[in-house]
Formats: sequence, C-alpha cells, structure tokens
Amino acid sequence: MAIVTTSTTTGRGPHDREISGDGTPESAWQDWARLSALPAVDPGELVPLGARAVVVAPHPDDEVLGTGGLLARLAEISRNILVVAVTDGTASHPDSRDWPPERLARERPQETREAFQRLNLRHVQVVRLGLKDGDGERLEANLSGLLSEHLQPGDIVFTTWRYDGHPDHEAAGRAAQSAAGALDLPCVEVPLWTWHWASPDDTRVPWSRARRIVLDEHTHARKLRAIQAFRSQLESDATTGRSPVLPAHVLARLTRPFEIVLI
Repeated sequence: MAIVTTSTTTGRGPHDREISGDGTPESAWQDWARLSALPAVDPGELVPLGARAVVVAPHPDDEVLGTGGLLARLAEISRNILVVAVTDGTASHPDSRDWPPERLARERPQETREAFQRLNLRHVQVVRLGLKDGDGERLEANLSGLLSEHLQPGDIVFTTWRYDGHPDHEAAGRAAQSAAGALDLPCVEVPLWTWHWASPDDTRVPWSRARRIVLDEHTHARKLRAIQAFRSQLESDATTGRSPVLPAHVLARLTRPFEIVLI
C-alpha cells in the first residue's frame, strides 16, 4: 500500500475510483450478505501440485495484506513461492523528516522479511526490482519485460487488480497480465484499495470472478501478526502530522478471516 491523496485515474477504464476520506466502512461490507457467500477456493486448487505461486507486489506489504494467508497456506502444503517486489515503497511518506526515501529503502524490505518470518515462509524467493515508487506509467512500461525474465511454465501469477484505484497497483496489474498472457500463464488479481472506493453490489467490480480464500484461526492469527511488522506504515508521522498510511479503518478491510481474489 502507499499513501494516496488525489483521484487515482490512469486514463484506462473507469475514472471514478477515487481514494479519499475514510471510504466504505468495513461494517457496510460485513452487512452485505453476498460477501460471505462468495464461492470458496482452496489454496491447493489455486496453485496445483508442481506449480509455483508468483506474487507481484507494487509496494512492500501489498503481498501480505492481499495474500498473506494464502502464502502461509501454500508454504504449509509445500508450494514454491516467488515474490516480485516491484518498488521499495519509498514514496509512502512524502516530505517526512522521520521517514525520508533513503530510510524507507532500507527499512521497508526489512519489514517484509520480518513479516515473511512471522508467516513461516522459510523458503520464499524474493526478487527486488527497485522500480520508482509512485510513477505508475513508467512502472508499467518497465515491469512487463522484467517480469518475463522471472516467469516460467507452471507459474500462477498473483497481482493487484488492474482497476484497484491506486495508480501503481493498476500499472502492476496491467503489466503482470501482459507478461502472464504472453506466456499463457494464469493471472489472479487481488483487490486492495477497491474496498475503499467501491460499495456492496458495485457494478464496477467483477463479483462473478470473486472467490474467497478462507483462513483458519491459526493462519489468520499469523497474518495479523505479520502485518504488525510493517511499522513504518502503522505509525503516525510527527514531522508531517499525517496519520498512519495503514490506519485502523483501512486495516479493518484487509484483515478479515478470508481473502478475496479475482480469477
């Protein structure tokens, strides 16, 4: 995730996915009967035996917020996992004296490593691409080709939804779709900021593609603990007066006992 203060349109698709204010409260989503009735999918079905899960994360923490429970379950059933860290998340604290880009470049990858340990991902492979955070158009132009160098037959690609609302998330989604499509690989999309700007029964969201990954109590607890590793995103910034990048109302939508993917 990363801080967003303006409308996040990309020139492609809908122009009304604005991320502002507190967004749709989690209580509204919990009151929507269809959410808990979405078809469930087992991690072993999403990533069959012999396949590898490749998670394309625009920012450090996106992979855990969106698929932390899934990754923990895949590790338990001995699936291979590659996480492609697209950026180091250095744009999350603009104008901050406590969190300048140089510190974020050091700390945020370390936070990811700590989160993976808490998820018990002992053998996960991580590739850090170091692309510029906050520059969606340039990110997309570079990412598709870079991804093709790391993908292989049998991969199942996971990435942020190409209409998620955040420009980096959308750019990563389009680039991953393109790279996966060129190799005839499945690409599973994960909504993150969607829960902020969308609303129950929102026709902009392809609910027919949505599936639930149900997290057992142990896996859910691991994910919650892993998220706490992202300290830079969970604390207020005294030098700018900004609230945490991941305040409680945002976390509430991303820490359910299930994860939603679009297949």
